[in-house]
Amino acid sequence: PTPPVERRRIGKWTVHALQAGGQKLDGGAMFGVVPKPLWERRIPADERNRIQLGMRCLLIEHDMGPILIDSGAGNKESAKFHDIYGVENRGADGRTALEDALAEAGFAPADVRLVINTHLHFDHGGGNTYRDASGTIRPTFPNARYVVQRGEYHYATHTNERTAASYFPHNFVPVYEAGLFDFVEGEREIVPGVRVLPTPGHVPFHQGILIESAGEQAFYLGDLAPTEAHLPLPSIMGND
Repeated sequence: PTPPVERRRIGKWTVHALQAGGQKLDGGAMFGVVPKPLWERRIPADERNRIQLGMRCLLIEHDMGPILIDSGAGNKESAKFHDIYGVENRGADGRTALEDALAEAGFAPADVRLVINTHLHFDHGGGNTYRDASGTIRPTFPNARYVVQRGEYHYATHTNERTAASYFPHNFVPVYEAGLFDFVEGEREIVPGVRVLPTPGHVPFHQGILIESAGEQAFYLGDLAPTEAHLPLPSIMGND
């Protein structure tokens, strides 16, 4: 178990690591060519060969307003989907775990001014939208612009039999239809001190986020290395 919010200072900004819930993915897929006797020493598998993973997002208290990096899995998937992928992201009173973590950090979805997605897989962009009580899917952060690589949006909307299982149009098409996406191409400073950098591999247009303030730096890896056990080079996910 990890706390829903962890805080630290990066220069003049407070940065919150938000726990948007957990999921369980197949350990063999997550470690590719590394044999199970080796990877299981680092992260043990359950009876279905799945390893426990968190869905960490980042909230930056920036001068322009709160910036959210990635958004977890959201609230739109079925009970069967949650069982297959071991998704545990329900918060209190019908909220998601991400909404609870935002509240603990002192913010609501309407406060967020910028959402940056490393990529649009369901566990990183699923919280971009939500299903309301009437069943309508809406952008979760109505006062925010959403930033993603232009190539990633094209890749997410032109899937094949290998990629379709991770990209769900209801996570990003409503954002596009609402005119809230700002597409970038390659490296770009989004706001002062927050820069996106291409980190292809997990998907062709994956991006990482470099945060710089007062001589200090932090880098949000996304799925470039999903856990610290993936830092050794051979430990590359099979789907990468």
